[in-house]
Amino acid sequence: MEASYPSDLSDAEWAVLRKFVPQERSRGRPREVNFRTLLNAIFYVNKEGIQWRALPKDFCKWQSAYHYFRLWRINGTWQRMNDSLRRSERQAQGRPAEPSVGIVDSQSAKTTQKKEFVDTTRERRSRVANAT
Repeated sequence: MEASYPSDLSDAEWAVLRKFVPQERSRGRPREVNFRTLLNAIFYVNKEGIQWRALPKDFCKWQSAYHYFRLWRINGTWQRMNDSLRRSERQAQGRPAEPSVGIVDSQSAKTTQKKEFVDTTRERRSRVANAT
């Protein structure tokens, strides 16, 4: 990869995330994509909010980036990555690895459904109808 972007992984970040990348199989066709470049591409799409097809040519093919992004979402790789990073960060802060309490904001968890707009407004008669 030639250009450097703000969303690119540092060497330290890559060292942490490398263990989550699936190992290359001994059989079959050799892998053509570099997973560090692939992760940089996925993070670039996420940070810049662009479409997959608008991915700069400096990265791997957009089809490869999207394929692995989707595959890892389906097989739980992203979830495992996030869980591990969360645990590590909590332990680094001197807190237990797993949270013990969850808080639900009452504004985001509605318990009752409001009536339809039609039910809450009074029916009005038009002025034209009143004139006759």
